[in-house]
Amino acid sequence: MEDKQKEAAARSKLFGVGRRKSAVAQVKLTDKAAEKIVNGEKFEEYFTTVDMQKIALAPMDLTSTAEQYGMTVKVKGGGKHAQADAVRHGLARALLAANAEWRIQLKSNGMLTRDARVKERKKPGLKRARRAPQFSKR
Repeated sequence: MEDKQKEAAARSKLFGVGRRKSAVAQVKLTDKAAEKIVNGEKFEEYFTTVDMQKIALAPMDLTSTAEQYGMTVKVKGGGKHAQADAVRHGLARALLAANAEWRIQLKSNGMLTRDARVKERKKPGLKRARRAPQFSKR
C-alpha cells in the first residue's frame, strides 16, 4: 500500500516550468509514452514544423526517454518558436526531477538555461525603449 503511494507521489512530482522571452510552458510528464498533448491538441498538430518538434523534444532525445514518458503541456505567450523553446526548458526540468543524473547531459547542451531576453519597456519621452524623437533645429 505504501509503495503505491510513494510511486504516485513520485509521478506527481514530474513537473517543470519552462520560460523563454514571454512564453511560459507548464510541462507534466506521464507514464503513457504515446501521449504528447500541447494545449489540448496533439503535439504534431500544435507544433506543425519538424524543426519546432525537434526543438521541443530535444531533452527526451538526449536522455533517450521518448518511449518511457508522455507529456501534457500548457503553454501561453510569445510566438510558436518561443513556445517550443519554453517546452524544451520545462521538459528538461521535468526530466531532471525524474532522474538527477541527467543534469550533466542537459546542462552541457544548454537545456536548463532560461533565455531571459524580453522586450525592453518603453520609456517616457521616447518613441520606443531607446529611440528618441527626431531633433529639429527650426
